Amino acid sequence: MSLFTAQLLNKNALCALSILIATIGLGYSQALLAQPDTASLNQAHSSHYACPMHPEETSHEPGRCAICKMFLVKDDSQATDTPATVSNHYYCPMHPEETSHEPGRCAICKMFLVKDDSQATDTPATVSNHYYCPMHPEETSHEPGRCAICKMFLVKDDNQDEPVGHSHTSEPTGATNTATQSKAERLLSQPLPTLTVPSNNANVKYVCPMHPNVVTDTPSTCPICGMNLEQVTVGVTTAEVVVNVSGAMQQALGVRSEQVTQGSLGKQVQTIGTVQYNENAIAHAHTRVNGWIETLMVHTIGQRVKQGQLLYELYSPELINAQDDYMQAVDYLKQDNKRGASLLRKARLRLELLGVSTATIKQLERTGETIYRVPYYAEQDGFISQLSVRHGMYVQPGDTLFEIVDLSSVWVIADVFENEQSWLEPGRPVEVASAAQGLFDLASTVDYIYPELDPVSRAMRVRIKLENTERKLKPGTLVDVTLFGGVKDNILTIPTEALILTGRENRVVVQRSDQQFAAVTVKVGMISQGRAEITQGLNAGDKVIVSGQFLIDSEASIQGSLQRLNSSKVSPQPHANH
Repeated sequence: MSLFTAQLLNKNALCALSILIATIGLGYSQALLAQPDTASLNQAHSSHYACPMHPEETSHEPGRCAICKMFLVKDDSQATDTPATVSNHYYCPMHPEETSHEPGRCAICKMFLVKDDSQATDTPATVSNHYYCPMHPEETSHEPGRCAICKMFLVKDDNQDEPVGHSHTSEPTGATNTATQSKAERLLSQPLPTLTVPSNNANVKYVCPMHPNVVTDTPSTCPICGMNLEQVTVGVTTAEVVVNVSGAMQQALGVRSEQVTQGSLGKQVQTIGTVQYNENAIAHAHTRVNGWIETLMVHTIGQRVKQGQLLYELYSPELINAQDDYMQAVDYLKQDNKRGASLLRKARLRLELLGVSTATIKQLERTGETIYRVPYYAEQDGFISQLSVRHGMYVQPGDTLFEIVDLSSVWVIADVFENEQSWLEPGRPVEVASAAQGLFDLASTVDYIYPELDPVSRAMRVRIKLENTERKLKPGTLVDVTLFGGVKDNILTIPTEALILTGRENRVVVQRSDQQFAAVTVKVGMISQGRAEITQGLNAGDKVIVSGQFLIDSEASIQGSLQRLNSSKVSPQPHANH
């Protein structure tokens, strides 16, 4: 019994040990089998983020680039469960022909390659892409590229984004072409203008489309972006642009024309002048000795005085001594005729040099008494324009007591633009008018031309002298001035209203036929009396438009710009993707 029990116990223990060993081995095998799945799961949930501008800056978590501070974007190339079986396609946005299966930079323009989402499907071989030009929808291709006409990059047609393998409806093959044709018809509904490329060769330059400051004389690539430089034509075409305007449109625009005539034209300039004092008629009153003003007969500015009128009386010890010396010379003359005459002459000259009038000296000789208050008189007629003394003031040599201006003649200072100075000279006839004072056609001549220009208005100043016997012209009055020059004969003239002045050039619109008009560049000479001299660009008998020419000139400018654009185009290259 005990032996049987012992054997049974040993047998049961052996079975339990076998089961335990088998269980441990099975668990270890399951753990080994589950380990790749766990790694794949971790790899599937491990995201990769990179900077769009600096791909070398990567991270496993969202954040910002350490260089440019841009937000990191998720790299979709590592977000698939079976990365070994997915083929990624990268291309350059500016040069689609530059492709790669890995992220990088374009070999031409050094831009970062972008991922082609059109190949991110499970069945890329069954996807049929369609690309067309936004400006010329008739230019199509099954691959990315450029338009053969305008060189723009082809864009993908969104109507064919759905893969063929996942199509749920049966659509005819010509449906897409019909949609493309309808889009082209809508864009090209307006007829294009017919332009003639000028035959003359202008200056040819090569410019970068992305960086217009890069200009060369020979074909090359841009040193900044690496793009091929485009050919452009520098300069204005010399071909004449003719605009057709129907008779009804001419009547609606109010078009009027006049012929170019040949005749005479006199130079004439109308400007504004200012009346000023005649500086040659200004007199100053000064004292030549120290003294005091005892009697003052002038009290206000603008007071009118006459020649010989008493202005003031001056008390001065120096004048008293000079009078006493003169009286002693008179007494000595009685004793010694020869030496007395010399002393008398010197004493009289001294009084005259001190400003004593002849009448005062004669009074001194007649009375023999000293004049303590010496009178001073006005030397000319005029008006007091400056008064700086009052009764009882102490004065000394150098002080200006009065300023007397004679208004019997005045100056007119006229401003003339510097382009008129070539024919102006002293002695040219002038007419002055002042409607406010009722003065018209006052004839005179150019008295003087100032040698410098006004620094503010850039105008040349001309001086005109006018007689003002009636004193109607007051200083500061504005007057109308007409300057006359020489007459030119046998010159072509047109009305000034026919000119189109742009600042850079002068143009006129010439009528070539009943319904054809052309904008012509002309050179203008003298402009006077409502007419302009034409030195180049027109012939006698040509008809120029004097009314409604601005609209015609605008149309001609637009067509001329289209011609220049057409002449600067590069010959289209064959489309490599067709």
